[in-house]
Amino acid sequence: MDHIFTISKKPSRSLNLYKQNIFNKLEKSILCSISSTNVIAFSTESNIEECNSLYWSSNVYVADLNSPWQIHKVLSNSSSVTVLQWDFTGELLLIADESGYVRIYSAKDHILNDWNIVLQTVLQGEHILAAAFFHSGKRICLNVDKKDSSSYIEKFQHVKFACSVKQFGSKPAKGALLLTTTGMLAAVLLPQPTCQTPMIMATESLGPTRIFIKTADICYGKNGHFLLAVSSGDPSMPIQCYKVSVKKEDEKCTIKSQSLLSFFLNEAPKEALMDQITKERNCSVSHIKWIMREDADSLVVAASSQKMSCLQVWELREKALPVHKSLGKADTPQFFNTVLWQHQCHFQYNSLVTSLATSKLSLMNNISCGYVVVTFADNSIHCLYRDTLKQIVFTTLSVVPRYLDEPNAKYQKVRTNISSIDLSWLGNVLLCVDSDDNLHLFKLPPQIDSSVPLSVPYCTTILEYCLVSGLDWLDLLLVLRPSMLDAICDRLTESFNRQPPSVQQFFHVQYLCIKISLHRLSFQGQGKANDLSQFMMLHSISTAFKSLLRPSEMNSHEKSPADSLAGVIAEGQSDVDKALTLMHLEAKDFTVETTTLQSLQQLIQWVADLALNLLLKLPDSRPAPGKSYELLRDVKALNMLREMLVLIRIWGLLRPACLPVFVKSDTNLDVLALVFRLLSRLVQNVNEPDDTLIDDCCQLPSQVVQVPLLQPCNNRVVLGSPQLAQQILPLQLEFNTEPECLAYNLENNPNQTIDAIRHLYLGKYPRKVKQCVRCGGSAGTVPVTRTAAIRAWDQRWMRSCQCGGQWRMQIFCD
Repeated sequence: MDHIFTISKKPSRSLNLYKQNIFNKLEKSILCSISSTNVIAFSTESNIEECNSLYWSSNVYVADLNSPWQIHKVLSNSSSVTVLQWDFTGELLLIADESGYVRIYSAKDHILNDWNIVLQTVLQGEHILAAAFFHSGKRICLNVDKKDSSSYIEKFQHVKFACSVKQFGSKPAKGALLLTTTGMLAAVLLPQPTCQTPMIMATESLGPTRIFIKTADICYGKNGHFLLAVSSGDPSMPIQCYKVSVKKEDEKCTIKSQSLLSFFLNEAPKEALMDQITKERNCSVSHIKWIMREDADSLVVAASSQKMSCLQVWELREKALPVHKSLGKADTPQFFNTVLWQHQCHFQYNSLVTSLATSKLSLMNNISCGYVVVTFADNSIHCLYRDTLKQIVFTTLSVVPRYLDEPNAKYQKVRTNISSIDLSWLGNVLLCVDSDDNLHLFKLPPQIDSSVPLSVPYCTTILEYCLVSGLDWLDLLLVLRPSMLDAICDRLTESFNRQPPSVQQFFHVQYLCIKISLHRLSFQGQGKANDLSQFMMLHSISTAFKSLLRPSEMNSHEKSPADSLAGVIAEGQSDVDKALTLMHLEAKDFTVETTTLQSLQQLIQWVADLALNLLLKLPDSRPAPGKSYELLRDVKALNMLREMLVLIRIWGLLRPACLPVFVKSDTNLDVLALVFRLLSRLVQNVNEPDDTLIDDCCQLPSQVVQVPLLQPCNNRVVLGSPQLAQQILPLQLEFNTEPECLAYNLENNPNQTIDAIRHLYLGKYPRKVKQCVRCGGSAGTVPVTRTAAIRAWDQRWMRSCQCGGQWRMQIFCD
C-alpha cells in the first residue's frame, strides 16, 4: 500500500491548533468521495484559500484526481456537511448537512471549476445521515465463465438490474433517497430539463414509529428497491434492515418501507469478544457498510471503544430448519427453508475505528471480489479480504504539522487523525482526508486477485471493462509500473483488433483515448501519443466533413456520397482529378453552402498540413521495431487523408477561399495534387517505400515551405505523467501550487497558446481559455463564425476534451 502523495494547506502560525481547540466538535464534518470520472469531492472545517482565517465553516471542494492540488470551492456552509455523494455518471454531486439542507450540484457547461445548483430543498429540523442517488438500471460485469474470451460481447455481460424509479416509458428517473437521524425517509426527484415539471418530493417514516439512528448505509436491490441497514449506536440493540421502494405515479411520488430480518452483534461467537468490548466506556456501533453497493447480502459492522474495536461480517444465508415430526410426514424428516443472518468472520484491533469503506463495484457478478478498508485512531490503515477479514496489506499514516517560520517545539503537539476515506470506482487507489484538512492517496492491491502483484492480463481486462462500461481509468494509470506499459498496449491492441468491425467502430474513439493515456506515461511514448492524437482528430474531422454530404435524391443512389468516395480511394487512384471523374456523381451531391465551407477553413488547413508534414517526415523515418504505432505506417489513416484531400478538392471548386494556403516556390505548383499523389504511392507499401518516393519527398522542402503542424502544448503538470515514476514517494504537495517535481516540458510552441479543437492560434496569454485537466490542451471560449457545421463541431467537444478529460476554465490576469 504505497503512499502516493500528501496535499496540505499553506503553513500558518498554529491557527489550526486554535481552530481545533475552539471548534472541537464530537462529530467532524470532514468527508471525501471519488466519482466514476475520478473527480474528488471533500469537505473541510477551514477555508483552504484563507489559511489565516479564524472563522469556522464547513467547505466543500472538488478537484480532478490528475491534478488534485487545483481545487475549486463549491460550497461554504454554516452547518456541518454530513453527506457527500456522487451519482453513477459523476455529473451530479449531492451535499447534505445537519440542518436538513439538501443541495444537488452539477458542473456548469461541463467546466470543472464552475458549479451551479440543480436542486435545493430543506427538511426542517432533520439531521441528514445518508443518501443514495437512484439507480439507472445499467450494470456491466465480467462473465466469469468466459473471462478468457476474445469477444467483448461474451466477456462482459449486461446484468439484469431494475432502475430505482421508472418514469413514463420505463425511463429511469433521476433523484435521490435521503435518510435522517430520526428515521425519516425522503425521496427527491429532479425536475425534467425538457418540461416545466417542478421538483417532486415525498417523505415517509422508515419504521412503524420514528427511531433514533446514529449510523446507516444504503445499497441497491436488483428489483429496483433500496436496502437500508441502520443502528442506534447501542451495541446491545439490533442492527435493523429495511427494504424501501420508491414509485412515481403521475406527478406524485410514494415511498414504501418494509422491515426485514435484524440481528444482534452479541450473537457472534465468543472469539469476537463482544462482551468485553461492550463493557468498555463509550462503546458504540460506529460504522455500517454493505459489502457491495449493488445486490448485497452481507454487512460489515464496526463496534468500537477508545481501547478496542471489532469488525464483524454478517451474511444473509438460507438455512434449513427441522420441522417437528407431528407437523410433517412421519416417514421422512421434514425441513423448512428460511433466511437468517449468520456471523461469518470478525477482525479485532486495539484502537478506535475512525473510518470504513468497501469496494464500489463488483466486477464479477455473484462472486465476492474486492476488500474492506478500515482506519483507526492510531492512523493505521488496514486492507482486509471482504469474505474473511484477513489482512492483505497494512500501513500507518504519519503526518507532521507544518508551521510558519518557527520551530515545531514552540507549539503544542496536536494529533492529526484520519477522518474519512473512499475508494476509487475501480478500487486501485484509496483517498484519505485527515482532521487537519490534508489529502492523502494510497495504492491498493488488485481488486479481483489481490494475492498477486499487478499483472498485464489484469490491467488489460480492467481497461477493456472501462472501454465497455464508460468508466474512467485514471486511477489504474497511477498505479502502473513503467515496465508494464508496452505489454499492456500490445495486449489491448491485439484484443481490440479481434473484435467484429461493428464493435471496433462503436468503441474506436474510447479505445484511442485509452492508448493515448498509456503512451503519455512514458518518455518514449510521447511520439506515439502525438501520432494517435492526430489520428483521432483526423477521424473526427473526417466524420464531421462526411456528415455534411447529402445525396441529391435519396432513392437514386445505392450508396451515399461518402461511401462512393471511400470506394474510389480504395481503387488506388493516384491522380486527384481523375479520382473526381471516376466518382460518377453529380456535383450537387457534394455541394455545401459557401459560408459553411469558409467556416471550416481552419480544419481544412489542418488536414492539409498534416498530410504535408507526414510526407516531409518520410525520408528520416524508419519502421519502428515491434508493434509500436506510427501514423506514417497506418494505411487506414493515410486513406482517410486521401479521402479528405479529394473532398477538399471538390469544395475548392465551389469556394476557392476555403482551400488550404501553402507558401510555394512555383506559383503554378498544385500542392494538393502533389500531396495526394505522393500519399497514394506511400499507401502501396508503407513499410518499405521505394527510393523514387523518398527522393520526391526530399524535394518537397524546396517546393513548399513547411509549416509546423499546430500541436497543443502538453506542458501540463499532472500526476499521470512520466515524472511520477522517477519521484520518491510520497510527494509532499500544497493546495493551489503546481509541484515543480512533476513539470515536464515538451517545448511545443512555447510562445503560443493553440486551440486544440479549432486549430487556431489564441495568442501568448489569452485572457480566458478552457484547459483540459488530463492532457493540458486548450480551447478558446470566444465564438467564431457560427454556422451550423462549426457549431456542431464545437458541441462535439463541449462535454470533454478529445482525450476524454474534463475542461477547466483558466483566466489569465493582466
